Amino acid sequence: MRLTRAGDYAVRCLYYLSAQQEGIVTARKEIAREMDIPEQFLAKIARQLSRAGIIEIVQGPKGGFRLIVSSDKLNLLDAVEAVMGEIFLNDCLMRADSCARSGSCAMNMVWERARNQLRETLREATFDKLLKDESCLGNLMLYENQE
Repeated sequence: MRLTRAGDYAVRCLYYLSAQQEGIVTARKEIAREMDIPEQFLAKIARQLSRAGIIEIVQGPKGGFRLIVSSDKLNLLDAVEAVMGEIFLNDCLMRADSCARSGSCAMNMVWERARNQLRETLREATFDKLLKDESCLGNLMLYENQE
């Protein structure tokens, strides 16, 4: 499985919104510029994130996007699956009828376990944790540069 460009951009957008003060509307142009996302692609991704109930799209001259899920509740799994759909590692897991051996296949069990571990890892990575980790890394780098 490879993260699509849409999945990557959704994560970048939500990361930026999570770093903003709660309830703040952030302009689409600002997010696109700061997170290196093509503006038209960001608009498409924003519609998907809005349909998933993660952001609100605010229209008008002072419009933009507002995060409506707390960053301590929002995780990478939510972000990725909002634009890519549920994560599956192979067709057997997605559609059991795609393979006659699905129910008794040892490989299928490995794929399922790997899928569950990946989904759990992404679920544990909330945006507030990611922001705190980056802040700690930034502070560590500042400290190292002072030595």
